[in-house]
Amino acid sequence: MKLLVTGGAGFIGSAVVRHAIAAGHEVINLDALTYAACLENLASVEASPLYRFEKADIRDRDALARIFETHRPTAVMHLAAESHVDRSIDAPDAFIDTNVTGTAHLLQEARAYWERQGRPEGFRFHHVSTDEVFGSLGAEGLFTEETPYAPNSPYSASKAASDHLVRAWHATYGLPVVLSNCSNNYGPFHFPEKLIPVVILNALAGRPIPVYGDGGNVRDWLFVEDHAEALLTIIGQGEVGRSYNVGGNAEAKNIDLVRMICRILDRLLPGAAPHEDLITFVTDRPGHDRRYAIDASRLRDELGWQPRVTLEEGLEQTVAWYLENRPWWQALQDRAGVGDRLGLG
Repeated sequence: MKLLVTGGAGFIGSAVVRHAIAAGHEVINLDALTYAACLENLASVEASPLYRFEKADIRDRDALARIFETHRPTAVMHLAAESHVDRSIDAPDAFIDTNVTGTAHLLQEARAYWERQGRPEGFRFHHVSTDEVFGSLGAEGLFTEETPYAPNSPYSASKAASDHLVRAWHATYGLPVVLSNCSNNYGPFHFPEKLIPVVILNALAGRPIPVYGDGGNVRDWLFVEDHAEALLTIIGQGEVGRSYNVGGNAEAKNIDLVRMICRILDRLLPGAAPHEDLITFVTDRPGHDRRYAIDASRLRDELGWQPRVTLEEGLEQTVAWYLENRPWWQALQDRAGVGDRLGLG
């Protein structure tokens, strides 16, 4: 497979690039290198003859056309997106521009390229999305692929719109697409504005660890390396036009997750224990969804994928990685908005 990955310098995208090259696929990484991108995530593969990098924006139709014609991919995995909910509350225009308009431009150029190539049956356009498009669950139940869309943040609304565009390009133009909606990812190389890195880095600095609201919001946590394997399974084996939910089978309340991380840090850095003393409850995010939970049985039953890493194992690996890779995250802490409280409306 010759795979064009958009957003390949991001957290999930770089994991996909590393896994794809390890599996012997050629990869073209298309990334605009916005604030959350980090080419250092790809240091282990940048010298590989299977890897190419193109600095480009998915909103630039001319650049997209050139990249398709130059590299002639057999598949596209679309991960490029603005993805931080708090930033979407403060600046929704950027999310609409990239996630909606950018996806439309990419679909148009992929379709034009696919048609110039004679509409090959083996071509795939894989759109990677989020479980946040489904809205908020009550205390019971799981998101399935048939759950109605009910996004509650500008971010999730922009991703829902992009999901609908991808389905429309399949129904209207026949573009061979697959879609996936994942739960919250975590792991090494996670950009330091997201919950788990914030907890780790604030604890290391002895700063308050912020927990939104009462800490009772529930998420299903998916180790990023497991997700990368799932995405490559879907693009290689998934049924055209079909959607697949990807989850970690690891529901946890935010406060319980934070305490788990603190206990790991207590073991690894006993001199600074107890880290739980740093936990501070702060004003909740506007429109904060209460619970997400994924039913990934379609992916398991049809394609044979299931997560390998438990939440306990993944958190242990993640905390250890941050302790061992201080130069990586220290270099990112001066980027715009990192360390600031965003999304208060």
